[in-house]
Amino acid sequence: MSKLRALIVDDEPLALRLLRAKLNKIAEVEIVGECKNGREAIAATLDLAPDLIFLDIQMPGLNGFDVVKGIQSDILPLIVFTTAYEQYALDAFDVQAVDYILKPIDDERVSRAVQRARQRLNVTDQSVNKRPILGAIDAINHKDSVVNEVMASPSLHQLSSVVERKVVIKDRDEITILKQSEIEWVDAAGDYVCLHAQGETHIKRSTLKELLDELDGSIFKRVHRSTIVNLNFIEKVIPHTKGEFFLQLSEFEKIKVSRNYKDAIKHFLLGK
Repeated sequence: MSKLRALIVDDEPLALRLLRAKLNKIAEVEIVGECKNGREAIAATLDLAPDLIFLDIQMPGLNGFDVVKGIQSDILPLIVFTTAYEQYALDAFDVQAVDYILKPIDDERVSRAVQRARQRLNVTDQSVNKRPILGAIDAINHKDSVVNEVMASPSLHQLSSVVERKVVIKDRDEITILKQSEIEWVDAAGDYVCLHAQGETHIKRSTLKELLDELDGSIFKRVHRSTIVNLNFIEKVIPHTKGEFFLQLSEFEKIKVSRNYKDAIKHFLLGK
């Protein structure tokens, strides 16, 4: 298997060294360049053609989103955004980034981002990977006629009740409607939840309990205080210590089931 050629970009030397150290632990990654600002990142991308960029969002001059806009769409690598500011998460996923890592960066999140990048490269045609996303960035603040019509409706709650077995995600002037059947698992992130579906992560302002009330209870079960899983995506059940176990959802997604929530999975396995 060929290595993923990665470019890392951060204006803070300490953050750059930390990310480099963590990526050096991953055998399938080769760091081909390091940049300390947006202009260097654009030039290095044109020169080195990396597969993947770990890109800080908040930088002086050109920020991370400016860098994406400044790179030709036909040579745009996969993007993993890194930042210390949680409020950028929605915009990061709006431009279809592979992942979003909140600082301080840990080994697990870096490893997961690499595996997601590998997975996307394996299942997606290169011409699709390098599709133009300038329009996606501009769309963060763009109002189209469909969104305007929906926003003019009495309430988002009414929209949710009409569209069965779907989840409505509102991000400022845009609305994403996810089919519940496509949601693989959900994890909590403060006042937000991250819904993982078809290789993408969507962020919705909600508590896990509120979302669980909205989901189809016959297929979605809480397996941890911060995690919900779609039973239809379970491929393997792997025993762990002290009555806990893991659920293998795909090659790269493994979900821990805590003792407090194991009964829901046991009932599923027994067909009850």
